[in-house]
Order: sequence, then C-alpha cells, then structure tokens
Amino acid sequence: MNKEIEALSPGALAYIGDAVFEVMVRERIVKTYSIHQLHKKAMPYVSAKGQSQMYNKLLEIATEEEAAILKRGRNFNAKAPKSATVLEYRHATGVEALFGYLYLKGKNDRLYHIFEIVYTDKESDKEKEQI
Repeated sequence: MNKEIEALSPGALAYIGDAVFEVMVRERIVKTYSIHQLHKKAMPYVSAKGQSQMYNKLLEIATEEEAAILKRGRNFNAKAPKSATVLEYRHATGVEALFGYLYLKGKNDRLYHIFEIVYTDKESDKEKEQI
C-alpha cells in the first residue's frame, strides 16, 4: 500500500486531504460553537485562502518527506477558484496533499500534531486581528 500512496498524484492526495482536514476542523469547532455559527467558524480554516496561510508554517516544521509532499501539492496544476489567487490555491493544495498523505500513511499522531500547530497558529492570528 505504501508504494500505491507514493504513486498517487498530488491532486488525489489533496482530494482526500481536503476531506480529512475539514473533518478535523469540524470536530474541533462543533464542541465550542452553536450549530448556527459552525460554517462561519470553519471558513477561515477550510478555505483556500485560510489553508494557504498555513503553508509556510508547515514548511518550517515539516520533515524532508513532508516538505516534498507540500511542494508536490503546491506544484500541482489546477484551476484556482475565483475566491483565491493562483498562489493561494497552490499553497492550499500543498497543505491538503500533506494531510491526505499523512492520513493514507496512517501517521495519525503526526497528522494531529501538525493540525494542532496550524490550528493554534491560525487562532493566534485571529486574536491579533481583533486587537
């Protein structure tokens, strides 16, 4: 199975990673916010713009293997939505590819560890904006 995971395209890794990341965010916020607030609270994390902001932080803490996946995902050529620039979309795809890769490899401890870092980092950014 590991060779099959290595052979997956960055787009396929990002496809599964998008779902994994969104479930992780939803799991976190559902414990804190009312049902009416959930979508609004999730958007800064699951949007291309929000994920793009996590890219450089992940590169700082990534292992060599993880950095290679981030870059493969970033270099995947896909059409950006209107809500994001091409660079934001590519960075977001890199983030999603890493989450998909770690999930498929069964590296759940590492997956949750990096999730905590980017989630906490993003929360800190939001607090700074409110000051």
